[in-house]
Amino acid sequence: MIDPQIISASSLEKNNNWQRWLLLILLVYVMLLAVSMIGSGFKYAAGEQARELFNFASNPIMGLIIGMVSTALIQSSSTVTSIIVGMVAGGLPITIAVPMMMGANIGTSITNTLVSLGHVAKKEEFQRAFNAATIHDFFNVLSVLIFLPLEMAFGILEYLSGQVVALIHTGEALGVSGFNPIKAATQPVTDLVSQSLQFLPSVYPGIVKILLGIALIMVSITYMGKIMKSLMVGKAKDLLHKSIGQGPISGITSGALMTVLVQSSSTTTSLMVPLVGAGVLKAREIYPFTLGANIGTCITALIAALGVVGVNSGFALQIALVHLIYNVLGVTLIYGIPVLRNIPINLSYQLSVLAAERKVYGAAYVGGLFFVVPLGIIFTTI
Repeated sequence: MIDPQIISASSLEKNNNWQRWLLLILLVYVMLLAVSMIGSGFKYAAGEQARELFNFASNPIMGLIIGMVSTALIQSSSTVTSIIVGMVAGGLPITIAVPMMMGANIGTSITNTLVSLGHVAKKEEFQRAFNAATIHDFFNVLSVLIFLPLEMAFGILEYLSGQVVALIHTGEALGVSGFNPIKAATQPVTDLVSQSLQFLPSVYPGIVKILLGIALIMVSITYMGKIMKSLMVGKAKDLLHKSIGQGPISGITSGALMTVLVQSSSTTTSLMVPLVGAGVLKAREIYPFTLGANIGTCITALIAALGVVGVNSGFALQIALVHLIYNVLGVTLIYGIPVLRNIPINLSYQLSVLAAERKVYGAAYVGGLFFVVPLGIIFTTI
């Protein structure tokens, strides 16, 4: 005879799962609403002077650093890339947004590097963990060193993403016969917020909408990640263990899928660091899985782009595609060429040996790469 308590527990779990799925749908809506508000806010605040508003990031290097530092501070590339999509919808030029997307890739690497510091008390564990964590850092830096000069010289990513948008974009996100369900769902709330802020003078209603949109994005993505982890983390761990040792294509694909499942590349990469630190896996084995996380994290910006409507909806979709194309090309080129493939592995290993011997090197690396150097460049160019 089946224990009634077991049946009751099972029913309760199913009910909890339904509630979490419904909450997840609500949070996706909040994210789409937030992107719409950021775009609307930038248009209101900048108007015809949008170009002047973005002069602070007109230099591609500055755009790269802004994306990098903001992601390191917020601890979420998904949040920053979604904000960038909203900014493009409000008039931020693609040429400025592209290096900001690249910078977000580097900034997100700090999370798993900080996770590795949890092993600092044990020298050998720390060396292995730091090695595993910094592979992601060096890969993203190498990718920027290759693609940023090419983008500045030839606009490759802007061109490729523009061609894809020209093929699939119809002028309205998910539009059917002029009807846009996302606009129909978000526009009334955006208009209501606009009307409630009309008492503020000058550009302040636009600024408040921007800040409110950024806050909503941060909240929605944070809780989306938590809910997705509670629903999927067990499956994601199974995916991790099954993919390791099955070859690089399997590892990259599984890393991308796992990141889509848990909505966080930081979670994907951080999950592997303790496994390498404990000696269960080797840094070289988790390398493809880490690269897959770079691709999987692009899903959030693509979802955010679906919430953009109007004349800049094509540009918003384009910058989301830039993120995807950049990461796919980076993984294909760097991992596909043996000489380039080994650079992140070799550099991360050498740094981990130094950091294990003298902890100050590890601290100097984290502080220098993610904060001191980029902030120093910002202050010297202002």
